[in-house]
Amino acid sequence: MGYFDSIYAADLPHRAVAVYMYLESRADRDGFCWPGVKTIARELNLSRSTVQRALRDLQKSGWIKAEPRYRENGSSTSNRYQVY
Repeated sequence: MGYFDSIYAADLPHRAVAVYMYLESRADRDGFCWPGVKTIARELNLSRSTVQRALRDLQKSGWIKAEPRYRENGSSTSNRYQVY
């Protein structure tokens, strides 16, 4: 069984599988990464709204956890994702 067989077998849209594989490939050894939606969209050649839908799909299904991050001035920055 290959590394990604379980995500391929999951009942997820193709967009979610692609985004999961992207996050997994960029995660550190603890499973954390923090790419922005714009970066993910550009590198996967997807629209930002498609990436956002994929991230929601993955969170609802329990494949990832998203934690908001903030700058010192209180403004938002990219989320930190934990990949399971």
